[in-house]
Amino acid sequence: MQVENRLLQKRVNLFDGISIVAGAMIGSGIFIVSADIARNVGSPGWLMVVWLITGIITVIGAISYGELASMMPHVGGQYVYLREAYHPLIGFLFGWTTFLVIQCGSIAAVAVAFAKFSGVLFPWISEKNVLLHVGKLNITSTQFIAIAMISFLTWLNTRGIVTGKTVQNFFTSTKVLALFGFITIGFFATKAIGSFEINREVFWQASQVGTENKVIPLSGFALIAAIGTALVGSLFSSDAWYNVTYISGEVINPKRNVPLSLFFGTLIVSVIYLFTNFIYIKILPLSGSPDGTDVLSRGIQFAADDRVATSAMSVVFGDYAAIIMAIFIMVSTFGCNHGLILSGPRVYYAMAKDGLFFKKVGSLNKKGVPGFAIAVQGVWAVLLCLSGTYSNLLDYVIFAVLIFFSITILAIFVLRIKRPDIPRPYKAFGYPVIPAIYILTTLTIMIILLIYKPDYTFPGLALVILGIPVFYLWKKYSRKNEDNQIHNDISDEN
Repeated sequence: MQVENRLLQKRVNLFDGISIVAGAMIGSGIFIVSADIARNVGSPGWLMVVWLITGIITVIGAISYGELASMMPHVGGQYVYLREAYHPLIGFLFGWTTFLVIQCGSIAAVAVAFAKFSGVLFPWISEKNVLLHVGKLNITSTQFIAIAMISFLTWLNTRGIVTGKTVQNFFTSTKVLALFGFITIGFFATKAIGSFEINREVFWQASQVGTENKVIPLSGFALIAAIGTALVGSLFSSDAWYNVTYISGEVINPKRNVPLSLFFGTLIVSVIYLFTNFIYIKILPLSGSPDGTDVLSRGIQFAADDRVATSAMSVVFGDYAAIIMAIFIMVSTFGCNHGLILSGPRVYYAMAKDGLFFKKVGSLNKKGVPGFAIAVQGVWAVLLCLSGTYSNLLDYVIFAVLIFFSITILAIFVLRIKRPDIPRPYKAFGYPVIPAIYILTTLTIMIILLIYKPDYTFPGLALVILGIPVFYLWKKYSRKNEDNQIHNDISDEN
């Protein structure tokens, strides 16, 4: 294991850790993806089941990761767990995929979501407003705002972990309170709306919206498959909770506070997500028509641009709903991206300390944070913004994310055999049954995706496999540099 850099500042407490978990999870997905889930499962009951499964998987994953976090409270988190349980290659493949797509692609996607919702308030911000032509590349005002956001947050996170956690705490608290407000309004301001009665009549009548918007009844394995594919959106909306493990080396009493942050953060967000979706089905009919003339006739399934939360609030606030929700989602995506930009560079830092990334990435700036790693991440995220490919890459990588989830939980079993000597201040709840259920559930989802979403799964798998030759080439490059350095040192002595 790498010796932790003593310049790292242990300034993150339990509240900060929970804030980082919750803040990274809550982005724009919860306000949008329920429309696609509703089209896949076709009933209010099964919509809630999808979010319930997501919450259970997420919390189980978090409490299982807690054992690993308490054993190895080091910067890099999940990268370190995989490296120690299996082989440096497995850790590298995780770090490679994280940098190339998972983290930087998410940063790009969230930044563009921020810019798009900003366009509701400022019409100048539009994908149709092209500011600059560079060859075949068109830079729009939306991309400009997204890049400006990434650049600002990248700079902000080079100012130190105290600045980073303070900003994160503010935005997480704001959006959690706003979601509680959304839920409260939904409970008490919609008594006269008959949507819930309509939904209750078809609560468990599963169906799927097929080609030409044809409704296909679902049962048996077809229903299981529909739930499996619908989970893609909800799992992505609940993703990034493990980012707090990346900063373990900067957490006060990490053996206690990282596991607790994982548990409380994921539990709070999962409960909020369930209540938010309950409000959706309380205010809006689940089924609707794409040709509907108002939000009630379009339903959850065909909410305009899939903006379910905006449609729900428009029933209460009318035309002001779009502005209210735009502000809310801007705050949410800003805080989400701040958490992603704060945590991700710690993985690349740990890789560089192992000789698996550029040496400069493994250095700390005068504020005690990996400033160069933060900058490298920002540059790549900006390039993904300009390329416009980030959304496709995120679709492709869901399979890879599930693979890493599964093998990380499996690492608990491996390390109990391989390294029984390591102190475990916290042990995975329900071991071995609960972690085994998690692994079997994610394997089931992966099999369903392989069958029903091959266009997404195989490219993601190929992306991971592509990292194998890169690993060995990098090791060869690093060894050559080390040999040259030793030769130069000997020459200098002579």
